[in-house]
Amino acid sequence: MPRRSDTKERLLDASAQLFRRQGYWGTGLVEVTETGQAPWGSLYHYFPGGKEQLGVEALERSGSRYQHLIASVFSRHTSVTAAVKEFFELMIDSLEKSGFADGCPIATVTVDVASRSEALRQACSTAFSAWTEQLTEYFEPTFGAASGRLAVFALSTFEGAMVLSRAHHDITPLRVACELLVAALDAAISGGTQPR
Repeated sequence: MPRRSDTKERLLDASAQLFRRQGYWGTGLVEVTETGQAPWGSLYHYFPGGKEQLGVEALERSGSRYQHLIASVFSRHTSVTAAVKEFFELMIDSLEKSGFADGCPIATVTVDVASRSEALRQACSTAFSAWTEQLTEYFEPTFGAASGRLAVFALSTFEGAMVLSRAHHDITPLRVACELLVAALDAAISGGTQPR
């Protein structure tokens, strides 16, 4: 039986899981409480601002978890391209195991709510910005002043490929995106030419 003390965390985890599969508007609060094995009353106890507050906090939690994942991957490699390859492989594996249901929780919600909720749009923007800054830091020793632009390029490449792979139920877009992204990064390294 779930402990009462971790009810809030279970509600956040359930929300993050459901949002990444079916978006914000496709997720109902009853479904969140059932998935999180939490009593209905606990929802408004922990999130008096209702679904929007729950959504913002779930996005913050998801954003932080992905930051930890990125940090873990890059900590295992001295090569930027090796880390990028591993990250793509982890995401491909996760996507296939979920039957193409588990996309990026931030991207899924962004597409769903960006024009309808400023609080949720801002939470998505904050998560993407944090990931971009993190990648910029990891890229900086290799790419110097071009690191910020390459971080945007890498994240955009991954997110776009994830959307296409989910739509097609096919990992080919992710595989192609990884191959071309790594080739571009390798070319910048070996050629000493860096985008301005």
